[in-house]
Amino acid sequence: MRSKLAKLAVACVVAGSFLCHGLARAQSAEGRSDWPGAGQLFVGTNYQSVDRSNEQIERDIARMKQAGFKVVRVGDLSWDHFEPAEGKFDFKTFDWMMDEMHAAGLKVILDIPGQPAPIWLHHKYPGVDIVTQNGVQLDPAERYMDDISDPDYKRLLARMADMLTKRYAKHPALFAIGYNNEIGNGFISYSEADRLRFIGWLKKKYGSIETLNKAWATQRWSRHLNTWDEVRLPYADGPGPFERQLDLRRYWSDVTIGTLRELEAIRRRNAPDKPAISNLWDSAGRKGFDYLSTYRDYVSYGAMGFYPGEPLGAAFEATMMKGGLSTPIWFNEFTAGGGGYYGTKGRARMWAHFGLLIGAQAALAWTYHSHHGGEEQALFGLIDHDDRPSWKLDEFATIAQDFSKLEKLGFPRMGQPKVAIAYAFDNVIASEPKGPSNTVKQYINTPYLKQAHNAYEPLFKDNIDIAVINIGHEDLSRYSLVIVPGLYLLDKAAADNLRRFVAEGGTVIMTAYSAKVNEHNQWFDTSLPGRLTDVFGLRTNEFYNTGEVMTKIGGKEIKGDIGYYEVLEPSTAEVLARFTNVEGKTPSITLNKFGKGRAIYVGTPAQPQIMGPLYRQLYASLGIEPGPKTPDGVSARLVEGRVLYVNATGEPKGIAIDGTMTGVLSGKRWTGELRLESFGVDLLEK
Repeated sequence: MRSKLAKLAVACVVAGSFLCHGLARAQSAEGRSDWPGAGQLFVGTNYQSVDRSNEQIERDIARMKQAGFKVVRVGDLSWDHFEPAEGKFDFKTFDWMMDEMHAAGLKVILDIPGQPAPIWLHHKYPGVDIVTQNGVQLDPAERYMDDISDPDYKRLLARMADMLTKRYAKHPALFAIGYNNEIGNGFISYSEADRLRFIGWLKKKYGSIETLNKAWATQRWSRHLNTWDEVRLPYADGPGPFERQLDLRRYWSDVTIGTLRELEAIRRRNAPDKPAISNLWDSAGRKGFDYLSTYRDYVSYGAMGFYPGEPLGAAFEATMMKGGLSTPIWFNEFTAGGGGYYGTKGRARMWAHFGLLIGAQAALAWTYHSHHGGEEQALFGLIDHDDRPSWKLDEFATIAQDFSKLEKLGFPRMGQPKVAIAYAFDNVIASEPKGPSNTVKQYINTPYLKQAHNAYEPLFKDNIDIAVINIGHEDLSRYSLVIVPGLYLLDKAAADNLRRFVAEGGTVIMTAYSAKVNEHNQWFDTSLPGRLTDVFGLRTNEFYNTGEVMTKIGGKEIKGDIGYYEVLEPSTAEVLARFTNVEGKTPSITLNKFGKGRAIYVGTPAQPQIMGPLYRQLYASLGIEPGPKTPDGVSARLVEGRVLYVNATGEPKGIAIDGTMTGVLSGKRWTGELRLESFGVDLLEK
């Protein structure tokens, strides 16, 4: 079976990215017993060995070993280190370093350095240069300035990936493979070749120019297309019709996903016993990509760069990278240096334990040594610019000691959430289009990510595990409650999945702004919410902004600070609550019984003041148990009878506890109250 799959993998790379989809599904990496799972935690670092002499590398490795590190991520951003000129490869120094890592007991994540492409590649193959929407060809001045759709780039990247994975597949230090650091943060390109590739994508998607005209609403304002050659690349930054902007971003998303699938096929062929753990950036503003619809095709573990600003947003993004996987989260880059905010003592340790709390398995410091030049020369690492260890190295050594204590005590946390929040790449683009003439922004006055965070916040504060998923691509039967905050674009797959989920006994909560446009970013020509009016038993009508809204939930008056509201017209739905400060006291929350389940509609955008009381009325009936009670700024989870507490604030916090408990990390005994210092953490047991 393996030989047949290997042959298919080769064919997949040769034929193109879209054929890889079925192969990746058939070879799902999730849950392999020989890959890191329960009882294993990892602390390590990112290492740019190209900046270091052999003497420095030997000293660095000795310090890593002494600090208790287990894993080092190397290779990223270093294509020309391995291939200084086309077809001329040099692995001598890297071979030696891999041997040194193994001798020290360190494992290596080898990142395929697909970006940035070397200068020689840009010089010889200018098709890899970025062209702006104004037609200006750009030099590769920044590391993300590669046109990854270019055939020469794709060919040479595949060769590099093939050579690296073949060369090191059996090396005893190799632990995992990563792909194209921070892929997703590249630039959209507007060359003539890009236009033709975009047209090819449109032909495959729509089949005929007539179908494309309908999807792009070209009857509006004299935009009808008579031939494919009349298609131009839409302006991602505007102006332009929103239907076209959405398809442009989808196209570049597919290019990115195609690159990942091709690299994954190479890994499966050459190093099938090593997992794919890549530092991906699906939410990057420049392009991004549809990770949540496709991640099982090219990841074994959800992985990311973790540079948290505040706990709620950090938890949401990390949870989104996990998606519906049963494997834990990897922080391939983890906040370590930079002075100021990130340089506060104790903060990195706190975030590491915060990561454990939400299901992480690894924290790899970015970066090991402070950079003397380049784009991040002011970013302080674990080793200062004068080659002396900073206090940060000691802090990561402490994290390594903590993880060593905890890894046999129920970590990493592998639980299955009962609550899921819907999130979709298409919806990000559709609900926030670019351009000066933007009626969508006038209509949606609360950004989509803010709505998602608002829906997430009460659950987060109740210390409940939540999944963030694309509801059109997951088995919703795994969840008791699915929340759909402001899903402006509702495609057929998501609508069908929600309908089935409710009919079979699930509970869904949908908020205002949802299900207004279809797959083509055009408003439904039916009653709203589109495709689901019967499931929710109502019609949403006009919308108003009253500054703030007031409603009663459970007999308590609630004030929402987002004043937008929709006029709900129930048919079969029951009115659970009404607005008390608007004309007619229209319904604010409705509930419709559909099949065996319940469909709840909230007439305002998601806001925690309203969502929290609503959730808490549902917990008992859904079998959802809140986690340990904590004050604001402190998060907690029950882990095999023990409780992990993390204080993410810069001030001491007192937390009420039941009886007397002992801190596994602190060694202290606590009776009645746990006292955590600023950024303090502890695991309590009876």
